[in-house]
Amino acid sequence: MLNQLTISELQSRLSSREVSAREALTACFDRIKRVDAQVKAFLSYDEADAFAQADAADQQLRAGAAANKPLLGVPIAMKDVLAVRGHPLNCASKILGNFVSPYDATVVTKLREAGAVIFGRLNMDEFAMGSSTENSAFFTTRNPWDTTRIPGGSSGGSAAAVAADECTATLGSDTGGSIRQPAALCGCVGLKPTYGRVSRYGLVAFASSLDQIGPFTKNVRDAATLLNVISGHDTMDSTSVPEPVPDYTTALDGNIRDLKIGLPKEYFVEGLSAEVKESVDAAVKKLQELGAEIVEISLPHTEYAAATYYIIAPAEASANLARFDGIRYGARVNGADPFELYSRTRGKGFGPEVKRRIILGTYVLSSGYYDAFYLRAQKVRTLIRQDFLNAFEKVDAIVTPTTPTPAFKTGEKTDDPMQMYLSDIFTISCNLAGICGLSLPCGFSEPKVAHRLAAAGETIRGINHPEDRARL
Repeated sequence: MLNQLTISELQSRLSSREVSAREALTACFDRIKRVDAQVKAFLSYDEADAFAQADAADQQLRAGAAANKPLLGVPIAMKDVLAVRGHPLNCASKILGNFVSPYDATVVTKLREAGAVIFGRLNMDEFAMGSSTENSAFFTTRNPWDTTRIPGGSSGGSAAAVAADECTATLGSDTGGSIRQPAALCGCVGLKPTYGRVSRYGLVAFASSLDQIGPFTKNVRDAATLLNVISGHDTMDSTSVPEPVPDYTTALDGNIRDLKIGLPKEYFVEGLSAEVKESVDAAVKKLQELGAEIVEISLPHTEYAAATYYIIAPAEASANLARFDGIRYGARVNGADPFELYSRTRGKGFGPEVKRRIILGTYVLSSGYYDAFYLRAQKVRTLIRQDFLNAFEKVDAIVTPTTPTPAFKTGEKTDDPMQMYLSDIFTISCNLAGICGLSLPCGFSEPKVAHRLAAAGETIRGINHPEDRARL
């Protein structure tokens, strides 16, 4: 099945003309039509536009352009927070109404230049605020391994689409774990690049000092390939770092002998699921067998990361989301005067989680509280970053669990925002420190999923098949 291939496998078949880009895209759409009624990864897609891109890619493949375009003909879908010219841009929210993007995000431009076929809008938590994709204004995405469970968030649609083989790869965004956490819960690879490595131009901002765009893929080589393409300095993003982009795939030689890997004691604490700990321990043991040296380290300010994040991120969100007012673009609820129009539009347009964070952010930035909360949180953020800098003087990489538990049941935590926030407890420090983070699948939870899908009328093991489990 072409939709199950990795980027490198599909590239090889496309460049040799064994298959066409149209055939690869057709396989993805066939899969979407077969399973997405259960998975619900996609908010929308434009088949005509996608096939026009695929046909153009086939013309270039016949002309021998594959050598200069590493993604020529590869189908890649976008989280609904990235601007794609002529396509809807809703951030899984009602407040944007029928807004259509007038331009491409820089990452989309780079993907187009590399030959990718850009299609589909993927579901997410509204404005990227959430850990389960249950905050979408439209519907909840399901985990392809067990559709009674959540796929993670906020990039749940991006993770689920890759895990369900509905496309070859996707892009998402990560503010506090929104790529790595759903990648972990759906069993795919999720990469949050270092802050400034990938341009944020065309990404609808949640928290500007924390947001980064990154890929979801079926293996690490594909993640490196996509990072090669989307990285680089961009004058349209003032936070973009003007550094050369190396070829990340050259490091994938399989040799980790004598690599020093840090194991922070603060990440193996009470509340960590026994299943998760067992899988991570097995992965660490495998690293040792491959020649890596495991070193216990300390990141002493980890305990303050969640509190710090939930001051800084809502504060920045309250400022960034002020632009959604019903006056300049998006949905509008009329009122007797501008103030009433503004309040009615935002009251009906935003969901409860977005409102909660805007209120919290406005509070910590208000007169009399700025120094006590926001300024203090920024100082603690510096301490958290320094912890990592100190650790990297001793080790080459750090291994931790991505999530404290396996994927939980849909609806299990919706009434307890604090428990939902703790789903990101192991990922938010990377965003606060501005460093990169990579989530790798390392095991499955028990019991193995088996349940009845009413829509299918048959008992199956999730959307995915046993052979897919073996492949992952």
